Amino acid sequence: MRSTNPSIPIPRTVPLLPLHDKVLLPGVVTRLQISRRDSIPLFEKILRSYDSKDLNKCIIGVFPVHTPVPLPRLSDSSAGDSNNDNSNKNRRKSSSISKSDYGGYPLTDDGAVVGSNAGQVVPMMGTGNSGGGVHPPINPAHIHSTGCAARLVRLERAVGGFTVMLEGVVRLRLNKIIAQTPFFEADVSPLLDRPVDKNDQELQDQIVALKSTSKEFVSLLQTLKLPAPVLVQLQKFLENVAVIPGQVVDLLMSTIESTNEEKLVILDAADLKERIPKAIELLTRQIHVLKISQKVHDNVEGKLNKKQREFYLRQQIAAIKEELGEKDAGEEDEMTTIENRLAAANLPAEVQKAADREMKRLRKMQPASSEYSVIRNYLDWLGDLPWTKSSEDHLDVERARKQLNDDHHGLEKVKRRILEYLAVTKLQQMKGDVKGPILCLVGPPGVGKTSLGRSIATAMGRKFHRISLGGVWDESEIRGHRRTYVGALPGLIIHGLKKCEVNNPVFLLDEIDKVGSRGHHGDPSAAFLEVLDPEQNNTFTDHYLNVPFDLSKILFIATANSLDTIPAPLLDRMELITIPGYTYAEKLAIATNHLLPKQIRLHGLDQDEVNVTEQALLKVATGYTRESGVRQLEREIGSLVRAKAVEYAEAQERRLEEKEVGGSTQLQPGYHPLVTATDVEDILGQEKYVNEVTERTPTPGVVTGMAYNGVGGGILFIEVSQMPGKGNLQLTGSLGDVIKESAQIAMSWVKGHGYDLGLTHGHGQNIMEKSDVHIHMPGGGTPKDGPSAGIAMVCALVSMFSLQTVPATTAMTGEFTLRGLVMPVGGIKEKVIAAHRAGVRKIIMPLRNRKDVTSDVPSNVREEIEFFYASNIWEVLREAFEGRVAVRAGSVAAAVANGALDSRM
Repeated sequence: MRSTNPSIPIPRTVPLLPLHDKVLLPGVVTRLQISRRDSIPLFEKILRSYDSKDLNKCIIGVFPVHTPVPLPRLSDSSAGDSNNDNSNKNRRKSSSISKSDYGGYPLTDDGAVVGSNAGQVVPMMGTGNSGGGVHPPINPAHIHSTGCAARLVRLERAVGGFTVMLEGVVRLRLNKIIAQTPFFEADVSPLLDRPVDKNDQELQDQIVALKSTSKEFVSLLQTLKLPAPVLVQLQKFLENVAVIPGQVVDLLMSTIESTNEEKLVILDAADLKERIPKAIELLTRQIHVLKISQKVHDNVEGKLNKKQREFYLRQQIAAIKEELGEKDAGEEDEMTTIENRLAAANLPAEVQKAADREMKRLRKMQPASSEYSVIRNYLDWLGDLPWTKSSEDHLDVERARKQLNDDHHGLEKVKRRILEYLAVTKLQQMKGDVKGPILCLVGPPGVGKTSLGRSIATAMGRKFHRISLGGVWDESEIRGHRRTYVGALPGLIIHGLKKCEVNNPVFLLDEIDKVGSRGHHGDPSAAFLEVLDPEQNNTFTDHYLNVPFDLSKILFIATANSLDTIPAPLLDRMELITIPGYTYAEKLAIATNHLLPKQIRLHGLDQDEVNVTEQALLKVATGYTRESGVRQLEREIGSLVRAKAVEYAEAQERRLEEKEVGGSTQLQPGYHPLVTATDVEDILGQEKYVNEVTERTPTPGVVTGMAYNGVGGGILFIEVSQMPGKGNLQLTGSLGDVIKESAQIAMSWVKGHGYDLGLTHGHGQNIMEKSDVHIHMPGGGTPKDGPSAGIAMVCALVSMFSLQTVPATTAMTGEFTLRGLVMPVGGIKEKVIAAHRAGVRKIIMPLRNRKDVTSDVPSNVREEIEFFYASNIWEVLREAFEGRVAVRAGSVAAAVANGALDSRM
């Protein structure tokens, strides 16, 4: 039997060095950065007491410290004098240190040091760096009861402290702390390994198992192609496992990956019978890890494909060129950069094939060639596009609903459709077959179509990109230019994807109704047929790229003011959502919650420094704006806020002047933040708009109609006058063909039913025999067309011939036929809101439009307007003239007008 007792005597009392998050085992060499205030005095004393040649005679007790409460990390190091023990990483770092750094000990290739104890290989632990800053004091109760006696190998001064190198010698048992200042001193007892008893069968069995496990571990290290000298020394050391099993265990535990807790278990195991089984367990785990790593490495290496072989061959060619002096370092670096970018882009197979083809061409060209820059730009585009990179959707329906409600008032249809899309995506996200809808928001300017698209992107957690299509006349702006042209570039869609850097953004195609028509540059609207088709856009091919790109993950939202200029095939590919104009109640809510706070913030004021009453905001909306949206309303509110900003600035100046002369220190003397309805007229001037309807006096031959155009709804007046003539009909007011036909139908119907209406004395008499009729619609600068003014023209003609008036607050809309049937029309919500805005209190419309009023018109508008639904023209006349137009008794018309006969018969 051979004793494993150290040759260096261990004193009874030793200075103590506490270590956080690190364990020093016997036979291990470690380097530490000392910067703690309670440790620096120890090494100051050592420098004064020992000569540099006698430093190895200095013994220090190194004990781990428990930290029951996690301390804030001041740097990458621990709170003590060492950092976390990432053994593999630190061993690799230590291999670059010269042999002379270890006080003359020979250094092996893996960073191990051959120590003095029995000629063993001593592994080098990672260097510590305690960092600067203030460290909390160490509680003696937190010092571990078992530690390690360490021999001082090297000591140097460093910035903020010392750099020391320690070699573990033997385990120590902490008996008691003798002193804590200026450094710790402790009474200790060495825990020596007992000599190996060959008659102890249990211990011998453990040693045999340890030897077998160690050999398997070393054989695995050989397959990893570690340096041969290291493996040779390690094998020689393992040959002594039967004599010095304790030292073998300590060595192996410092070479495998293990946690500090596991090393503490090994440190505490002073008995070999307890230490060896735990070491075998950790070694077995490390062997399994190495086997798995080797298997993965073999699989990857076995799948070496053609591209990798080409890469190795190119590297060899580059080396040959370098030897011949033909290598262009800049060119090769550029090629490597391009290849790395293309590899990082994770290109699809078809795109990768095109990129490889262009790379081969590029390598054969000189950089001075014009074609070189063309190919280089093309490859840059391929590398920059997000072929597989997506942003993670926020599929929280409640969160999205809150986001949409916070950003926009009303617009329930749009919000409901977006929430439906989110819900479906959430339910089918595992299938991966959800395609983004193609939405088209149609409505007048200023109703929030563009800002709604941005809110949708925010609610979904996606990136947002807006493409303005107004004035786009060239198809190449959408699909890109072919690379045969000088200065060719991809189209707007690919540009947007490059900017967003993800393949599932929200694209807002703004003003899609303003796209130019077909010309010699192609038809840009036809280019959108592929972009906006969910069945085709997964293989969208830009002319510049000439490879397919998947657009199916993009959420396209188009906006338009009118559908008249959008081609039917393109319109068929989009899901239309109509956004009508706002009512006064909605405008008041938007102004209070959004526009006013925004303008106050933009003008440098606080919210409590401007207070506009609801009556003032309502007066601005009714008297100074006449629009479907809220843009003009925001401008007028901005004028109010600017006026208060001037008053506030003047009040500030007065306050400063009074403060200089020792006067009042009131916050803002003379400034009143309140803006009332009376103040609005003083700031904005006279009201710009009045209710056209309520200001008019009922006049025979004048009727209020209702119209719908691309910017919302409105009212129009139909004026009819009679003059001597020969029975001609004259139409003025910039009227279109359809509305002219409605006027002809109305005139023919009135002439045919003149006797039933009491306008003539006989059936065959012509009411226009000696007179001409002139129908005019004011506002000749605005083109007017459509069939919805039919019943209004009939009422205007009857009013003129009968000299009866229609109330100015009664408006009507609807198409009618020669048989007198009233036909439904569109744009009901916009027309009703515009009529309500103008002061109309009674509306006559087709019976079949009742459902539009019920489902689309806001409830507050329905409550303030009386609706009458007519199925024939006689019901319209009865309600419009309130029974003042006589219908001859006994006629079919009288029966229909009185409701005794169904007009549909």
